[in-house]
Amino acid sequence: MTLYHYVHNKRELVSLMDDAIMGELLVPTGELPSGWREALTALAQRTRAVFERHPWAFTALRGAQGGPNGLRHFEQSLTATAGTGLDLRQQLEIITTIDDYVLGFVVRAGEIREGVADARKHVESVPPSVIEYFESLLATGEFAHVEELFGGRDLRVAIGDLITLLADEERFDRGLQRLLDGIELELERRA
Repeated sequence: MTLYHYVHNKRELVSLMDDAIMGELLVPTGELPSGWREALTALAQRTRAVFERHPWAFTALRGAQGGPNGLRHFEQSLTATAGTGLDLRQQLEIITTIDDYVLGFVVRAGEIREGVADARKHVESVPPSVIEYFESLLATGEFAHVEELFGGRDLRVAIGDLITLLADEERFDRGLQRLLDGIELELERRA
């Protein structure tokens, strides 16, 4: 109860926690790259790292009152997009698109990491009847793309390869660069 001597209530505590996490998102003063693409990349990578360290924040801090660090992060994001030549509404759309990608990736990557650990543990112990069932589904021809992905290999090996692909740490950067390529293409069209 001593905590409430310093913080008046749970809502205030949650807001302070949110502001502390938003402070971790900040690129140190003077270190934000000057190019829009590099700046957005730096912010996205930092955001990913912070929310991977604090996955509980997605639910625990929902509805928190924003604080000065949140506003500083937003200012850095607007600084990053200022060089695009777009109006503020379009800049905001780019910022939210990048945030949606980053936060979605973090949530999904957490689920994949948990699933990968489980799957790697259990892929060798999948009963033959389950393998036969999936092979019979593939044999119907209804799942041509899945069958191509598995490449006629033993299902256990193919699933292991798929797990490895999903757990690839570089997927984030490749996806981010594809997203930024699309933004850059749009900017070139507008020029």
